[in-house]
Amino acid sequence: MRYWWVNQNQTFRHEFAGKYLWSPKRKADGTRNPFYESMREVSPGDLVFCFVETRIRAFGLATSYAYECPKPVEFGSVGRNWEQVGWRVDVSFQTLPNPLRPSDRMDVLRALLPEKYAPLQASGHGVQSIYLTELPKPLALALADLIGGEIKALARVELAAERELTTPGAETLLWEEHLRKKIEDDRALPETDREALVIARRGQGLFRERVQQVERCCRVTRVSRAEHLRASHCKPWRDSSNEERLDGENGLLLTPSIDHLFDRGFISFEATGRLLVSPVAHKPSLSRMGVPADADFNVGAFTTRQAGFLEYHRDQVFLCRRTG
Repeated sequence: MRYWWVNQNQTFRHEFAGKYLWSPKRKADGTRNPFYESMREVSPGDLVFCFVETRIRAFGLATSYAYECPKPVEFGSVGRNWEQVGWRVDVSFQTLPNPLRPSDRMDVLRALLPEKYAPLQASGHGVQSIYLTELPKPLALALADLIGGEIKALARVELAAERELTTPGAETLLWEEHLRKKIEDDRALPETDREALVIARRGQGLFRERVQQVERCCRVTRVSRAEHLRASHCKPWRDSSNEERLDGENGLLLTPSIDHLFDRGFISFEATGRLLVSPVAHKPSLSRMGVPADADFNVGAFTTRQAGFLEYHRDQVFLCRRTG
């Protein structure tokens, strides 16, 4: 279990009711924000402290990993300059009957604040520039002890991840369905092009044919039988232009389990072919799926154009905090 602090002054009502956390991927100027990048490191079962207007008013258990999702419509004018596509983590929240105001207990908390990315000032006031940041375990346990009740027990239960687990999809599916309908309604495109673009979403048709001209087998398992392989987009279909959706170099042939890991960001690849494994991935499961999670494994170099699409995957899909 890891422990997280989220500042929700603007979004608490919507996120609590919808059972999620949502952040843009980057700042308005396009630069990275470490507190948005933190979303990519949350795992199911992690404990979240919800700080709202000077008090910890609720807590939650993460029930999903981060996944790409449009900005919630219920946010309305909140975050007017935020990106329209960001990170979402599903969370099962509970309100606290006795919210804790940390500034009242800095005698206990002050010495436990981390030197970097502390969510509180020494005075006990919240740091408003922080959205989501990880809490050191001693600080998280001290907060839980001060709050008491269920959260005190949960903070010490390493099996919390087994309580509830959701599979993200509804919002992403609605988003992709909206994009599909836009393509089907676009009369500027020939009917054959519209059909090819729609079925490319499922890794079929012209897109698959073009991927097969570049790739011969699953890069990880080396399975080469076509009936056991899926054509998987490196830059997701939903994020791609029409040209990119049908580009064979924007695809890999992967067995279903490897396709799942790649699509959800649990694995990725460097241009050199080096396999990357997300720090949130469950390594025993990966090993059973044929992924050498603890080895320095190379699947073979990619073409220059493939490398560009894989860079997008590492930057926008892979579940690993990015720097720079």
